[in-house]
Order: sequence, then C-alpha cells, then structure tokens
Amino acid sequence: MSEHADHDKTLYEPIPADEIRYREYKILLGADKFHKPTSFHKFWKVVHHCAKSLGVHLTKPEKDAVPHIREVVFFDTPKSKLYNAGFILRKRTFFKHGMPESNHELVLKFRHPEKETAAAVDVRPLLPCIHVIKFKEEVLLPKDSSIGMRIIYSHNCELDTPNILLTQKMELITNAFPALKNIGANPKATMAPVHGASIAEYLFELGELDFGGKLVAKCNVAVWRERATEQPLVAEFAFQLKFDRPEAVHRKPRELSELFYTGLQSRAADWIERGTTKTALVYGLGNAPVRHSE
Repeated sequence: MSEHADHDKTLYEPIPADEIRYREYKILLGADKFHKPTSFHKFWKVVHHCAKSLGVHLTKPEKDAVPHIREVVFFDTPKSKLYNAGFILRKRTFFKHGMPESNHELVLKFRHPEKETAAAVDVRPLLPCIHVIKFKEEVLLPKDSSIGMRIIYSHNCELDTPNILLTQKMELITNAFPALKNIGANPKATMAPVHGASIAEYLFELGELDFGGKLVAKCNVAVWRERATEQPLVAEFAFQLKFDRPEAVHRKPRELSELFYTGLQSRAADWIERGTTKTALVYGLGNAPVRHSE
C-alpha cells in the first residue's frame, strides 16, 4: 500500500489491503461487576460454560496473570465534529510497572453501518511513521434489549508512536489526516481531549476460543475507569477473528462463533450493560449534544 494519499481526495476505490480481514464481537458489561480479581474468574466460568455447551474449546488464562494497563484519550473539536461525522481519533498509552512507556498507539477510524461507505473513506495519514490499515466488521449488541447482533464497519488506521501534537488547530490536524478535511470543522477550532477525560483501561486476557476450521480468537475483558476519580465507566468482553479474506472462513465455524455470541448474551444477562459502544459512553459524559449514534 502506498504510504501517501492525495491531499484533496478522501474517497477512493478500495484496494486489497482494505478488504475486511477482521470480525470483532463485542458485548458491553457493567464495570461495577469487576470490583475484585475473583470477578474475572467468575466471568470466565460463565464464558467457559457457554463455550462448552456449544462444543467450543476455551483455554484457561495464564496463572497469576496481571492486567495490561493503558491510558485511553479521545480527541475532538469542542463541537465533536469528528465523532458526528463518524470518525474517532484515539490515543492509547501503554504502562509498565505503573509507569507510562514512551511508545504509544494512535488510531484514526471511520465507522458506518454500510460497508461501501466505510470502505470508501481513505484513513491513511500523511505522517512519517509506521501505520497499519485494518478494515473490520464489528458485531455489537442490538440497540434494544433483545438477544441478537448488529454490524457496523470500521475502517481503521493504526499509527505506531507518531510524532504529532494532537492539541492543535484543525487545519494542522487535517494536513496529517486528509480524511478529516471535509467534515465541516472550523479550521481554527482547537482539538482537545473529549470532555477532558482520561480513561484507565485494564485489559484481562481470558484465553483463546477455538471454533474449528482453524478459526481461533483470543478473548478478553477491558474495564474502563475515569483516571481522575477512579469511577467505573464500562467494561467489555470481546473476541476477534482474523482471516485472509471473508470467503476463506468456513460456514460452520462462522455460524458457531455467532451462536456463541448470542448464547453468551443469555448466560451473562446479569453482567450485560445496555448501550452502544465504549466510545459513545465517553462522548456521553458531557452536557454538549452529540448527534452521532453508533
């Protein structure tokens, strides 16, 4: 894939590197359910029983495993122009032994319920750094209280430790990310952390699910808390399938992954928190209206 994009062009014909190669299943959970270490083992048992009932093998998490700790911050204009246009700009900082590491991950993503619309947005940056394009099919809970699944498409660009200051005017940000040029943002508007929020993310690995047909997926629980207050915000159970192309995924393993996803909704009903996405909950912390609905 070319590392550069036309400055004035945000729509383009999809190329092989932008084909869907990931399918990520997500279930929002109540963060207050994970108030002590034994809570994760208790939830693992729920996941294990669901998997076993369907003939899906789930490995056990490593003994004495500790969570990965990261800081998550979303950036946007004061009027949430990025999010209202379907874009998310997120910075994730990694911690080791309680101290932030020098490396970090910056992600620009565009999410939309229509595959063609998501595929047509060029999220590639004009920055001298390593970046990876990931086009995902994200499976989410229905917006009502029913058991089922709905799909949105996420066109992501993951940048490894880019040298860019995010708290600056939009006209400078759009020079680095041309996809943001046409979202209607004031060029003089200054980017800032959404609602000033810094999220502490605790990621617990729960093991690996094997659906057969060489279709396996690591699963985890991420717990989000506001760093300033340590107030629980939300948790999420997730697992992600990766493949060379969608046609290579056999029907039975794919159907089994969907049965597991809906089955877990029944078995873990007391754990589930109804909502849309973790990002939507962060944007909902403030008083300013947000028009975008994921």
